[in-house]
Amino acid sequence: MKVTVSRKAHFNAAHRLYRKDWSHEKNDEVFGKCNNPNFHGHNYELTVSVTGNIDQETGYVIDMKVLKDIIKNEVEDAFDHKNLNVEVPAFKDLNPTTENIAVVIYNKIKPKLDGELDLEITLYETPRNFVTYSGS
Repeated sequence: MKVTVSRKAHFNAAHRLYRKDWSHEKNDEVFGKCNNPNFHGHNYELTVSVTGNIDQETGYVIDMKVLKDIIKNEVEDAFDHKNLNVEVPAFKDLNPTTENIAVVIYNKIKPKLDGELDLEITLYETPRNFVTYSGS
């Protein structure tokens, strides 16, 4: 029997959406105010969902303390109160859109999980704008 368990997390981070190979005008046209050269910030809300079979001994899909620690180490410590463009190596050459941030988070967490578990990341940039990624 497959069950999905989820844990919420939060981090604050600044970013700038732009492409180095585009003119300032084209970046402004495509990314608008998100192209601010001085960056801008978001209060990101993250939901990490893990799906798998219930372990017959523990009754868990995953120990939530273990999931909490993975999220803290891989996401919160790495991203919270950071300038994603400048301080997070994954975004050195990757535009830190919400889509790309969600994929990076997935790729950081997935290797820390048992291979039989499925993972889904939901990342809210604002209460109305969010992205879901499950590895496909």
